[in-house]
Amino acid sequence: MKLGIIGGGAWGTALAQVASAGGRETLLWAIEPDVVEAINARRENALFLPGIALNQAIRATSDLAELDACDAWLVVTPAQHMRAVLEQAPDWDKPLVLCAKGIEENSGALLHQVARQCCPNAPVAVLSGPTFAHEVARGLPTAVSLAAEDPALGEALRARIARPTFRIYVSDDVAGAEIGGAVKNVLAIACGVVEGKKLGQNARAALIGRGFAEMTRFGLAYGARRETLTGLSGLGDLVLTCSSTSSRNYSPGVGLGEGRPAAELMADRRTIAEGAFTAPVLARLAREKGVDMPSVDPVDGLLAGRFSADQALEQLLARPPRAEAV
Repeated sequence: MKLGIIGGGAWGTALAQVASAGGRETLLWAIEPDVVEAINARRENALFLPGIALNQAIRATSDLAELDACDAWLVVTPAQHMRAVLEQAPDWDKPLVLCAKGIEENSGALLHQVARQCCPNAPVAVLSGPTFAHEVARGLPTAVSLAAEDPALGEALRARIARPTFRIYVSDDVAGAEIGGAVKNVLAIACGVVEGKKLGQNARAALIGRGFAEMTRFGLAYGARRETLTGLSGLGDLVLTCSSTSSRNYSPGVGLGEGRPAAELMADRRTIAEGAFTAPVLARLAREKGVDMPSVDPVDGLLAGRFSADQALEQLLARPPRAEAV
């Protein structure tokens, strides 16, 4: 199975490193000409993943049509750009493995729903879990979930992608795998704000715990299974991304907590914080379903400039105490 990777950012490049292990030919599509040139000429993605020597079996291209020769695509474009890329391949009927994390802002659609609208004949799977790209690219031990409604597809993809240090656990809960990855990005921004305000480890642990309860409520309302949300793509990813400045969502949260403007923090094209785009649509969908998500609304308001970090924290701390329950 020849794999094509759509997206030349840090995560796409790390997945190309995994897919090409053992000399397996892998084609990586990137929109940036300098990324394509650097990978092919110097075996390094200096813009997005500096310092990692890339496998010789990786070849980069800026021509999406070249990926027609692949047997499956790993789609690693940012969530808000995925539709525009997939609309360039309307007749694609081979497997799409969605590796971004988010909810489409305009439509409120999960990414597997977007993929099916763009490529109705393509089988769809979702790869998600606690994954820092630089660790995956270096071959450090990592475990992820691969969700596909067709068990045979899930097993075939696992056989092709998995490595001894890149363990894949198969599921058929596509929606659950996506919801965990989308919600945790927003909660990571909230945890970053706690760090930026220097509120301590107790406060962050409390936010992770109650944030997981919010993730679970939302996921169940949208058809996810509880065991998926307690697994790698839910709780596992939440713990990782809420605890390290290596997280693309936690880091801007720290800046927001320190009083820096959102526009400044989102300006670096190398680190797209998907949670910033997911927060408003997640807040809207939660209201539509009547799901209580008190950690999400303050993040949405803070990013939109409706109030300051102090006001966001006041909003959380003003909530009346009640029985602890998911």
